[in-house]
Amino acid sequence: MIPLSFAQRRLWFIHRLEGPSPTYNMAAPLRLVGDLDVDAMREAVRDVVTRHETLRTLYAEDAEGTPFQRIVPAGDVPVELPVLDTEPHEVEHRVRELVTHCFDLTKGEFPLRTTVLRCGPRDHVLVLAVHHIAADGGSAAPLARDLVTAYAARREGRAPGWADLPVQYKDYTLWQRELLGDEDDPDSVAAGQVSYWRDELAGVVQPTRLPLDRPRPPVAGHHGDLYEFKAEPRLMAGLEKLAAERGATVSMAVQAAIAVLLHRLGAGDDLTIGSPIAGRVDEALADLVGCFVNTWVLRLDLSGEPSFSDLLRQTRSKALAAYDNQDIPFDRLVEVLNPERSTSYQPLFQVMTEWQTSAQATEFFSLAGLEVSFLPLQTESAKFDLLFSMGVDTGGGMHCSIQYATDLFHRRTIEAMGDRFLRVLEQVVDDPYAPVRSVDVLSGGEWEWLVRGVNDTGGRVPVGTLVSAF
Repeated sequence: MIPLSFAQRRLWFIHRLEGPSPTYNMAAPLRLVGDLDVDAMREAVRDVVTRHETLRTLYAEDAEGTPFQRIVPAGDVPVELPVLDTEPHEVEHRVRELVTHCFDLTKGEFPLRTTVLRCGPRDHVLVLAVHHIAADGGSAAPLARDLVTAYAARREGRAPGWADLPVQYKDYTLWQRELLGDEDDPDSVAAGQVSYWRDELAGVVQPTRLPLDRPRPPVAGHHGDLYEFKAEPRLMAGLEKLAAERGATVSMAVQAAIAVLLHRLGAGDDLTIGSPIAGRVDEALADLVGCFVNTWVLRLDLSGEPSFSDLLRQTRSKALAAYDNQDIPFDRLVEVLNPERSTSYQPLFQVMTEWQTSAQATEFFSLAGLEVSFLPLQTESAKFDLLFSMGVDTGGGMHCSIQYATDLFHRRTIEAMGDRFLRVLEQVVDDPYAPVRSVDVLSGGEWEWLVRGVNDTGGRVPVGTLVSAF
């Protein structure tokens, strides 16, 4: 039997605990304008499923409850591409239904579904939905690239002439165990990395104090929404210069700025922030569709009076150490550290950041004879309390979004948080040597509100207690 990778084990146990859910779905709805060859597209999907074993893998447990994966031969996989006639006004609703499909991995359901919505003779929407157990964000580019290649070939009546992949995902799962070794062996990679994280994350305060609008429910509902905003090119250029002068990356500067924001909103001096790491540690894995992503935790100390420059140096040091200890699975860290567990929040951190640097699928979706565009998806789930996602946009600025748990936050609070984040960036770029405690997260109107006597005693009101009022 082939074991699951550590990332897959986590998703399997979540699936077993919570049941089928769209929370861990990945989706790409594509509007296709032109003459779509549905038969060629169906064959192209079959080619991609044949090429990438994770897309034709089923999951089960043995008699002892240990999960394993079973790769189904390509010829035994029923590749379907149903075509559903859809009125233009029904597209959004149909797409939402398709991308929120609840894969039931425990009942032998394959982790990929593909559907075509036919809105007119030359107007279609191709909806790809895949469960995270079979793919991650880094899989989007190879999946798109291979589908494009296969579709072009099938339109010409031939099979795609691509080279065989050097490895498959099952090879990675076995290699991962061999690499880490036994934690009981003090010389193993696993033992060394566990030791690092045990020291680094000992005594983490949980949960992070955030300016919640509502009490935490006993069980996290994972209901979410998305707020998007932008940083102007001038600000992005300043951030790049600031990071480069300190030997840091822009993503490190963004993480430090988010820590400042949370600190000034009342989260305290000892902060933990999660971040995904691609996990594709070997070049042979670059073109595979699979779940490689792991999570590492950035712990920052804002006690004393550090400047932003000081904090950025600390962030850089911690990030580089984390990269050197990235292989141990996050769930294993949770087991080892054994923090206070709750169904109400994610262990060890509740705020996640991600920096979009990998090639996006949009770069590869150029289908022969078709104009292709991505349909925006409305976010309806949230894995974390807050997920800050950033990346360079086409105009040289920074595209920003905050995915948030609607069980905890009002939208107006998150919109204000986005404004406060930009305000933090402006100030730290302008004066990176100013103390973090001097960074102002209140707007002029909010300061006026305070001056008019919110605190009648004349004392100071902690910023973190004010956020939900705006």
